[in-house]
Amino acid sequence: MMIRAYKGISPALGKGTYIDSSSVLIGDVVLGDDVSIWPLVAARGDVNFIRIGNRTNIQDGSILHLSRSSKSKPEGSPLIIGDDVTVGHKVMLHGCTLGNRILVGMGAIVMDDVIVEDDVIIGAGSLVPPGKHLQSGYLYVGSPVKQARPLNEDEKSFLKESAANYVLLKNDYLAQD
Repeated sequence: MMIRAYKGISPALGKGTYIDSSSVLIGDVVLGDDVSIWPLVAARGDVNFIRIGNRTNIQDGSILHLSRSSKSKPEGSPLIIGDDVTVGHKVMLHGCTLGNRILVGMGAIVMDDVIVEDDVIIGAGSLVPPGKHLQSGYLYVGSPVKQARPLNEDEKSFLKESAANYVLLKNDYLAQD
């Protein structure tokens, strides 16, 4: 696996993490416990920081990045991802904040200063423009994203189940190493 320091800061890994050998983590990246990083993920904590919560999975080909500080925004835009989040294949997350129990569908783009509350599904291929605030308990779809409908109880249960399934899968991978 490619874990590299940047300006003397190295990624920190929680207990039971799995990082595929083809993925790259650079700089100020902190992973919680039971996180899984799948093939070809790039997480660059170089101009700000990345924090990923417990039992979160980042799937194949996803890109995680952030925005540096500026005159108008001295703190820049870090990337913060909560617990039990499933980030689908080929997702781009850039300088945004995701709460807990979220599913980001394949190919979605979530841009700077977006805030996604807990218990949200973002549909595949959706674009969440800068500064958007997604409220808890809804499905969001489209480009640009729009609130489609409330999540039903099965969908809400699936959010935690999806994360748990990836914990089981990463445990299988770790057992093979």
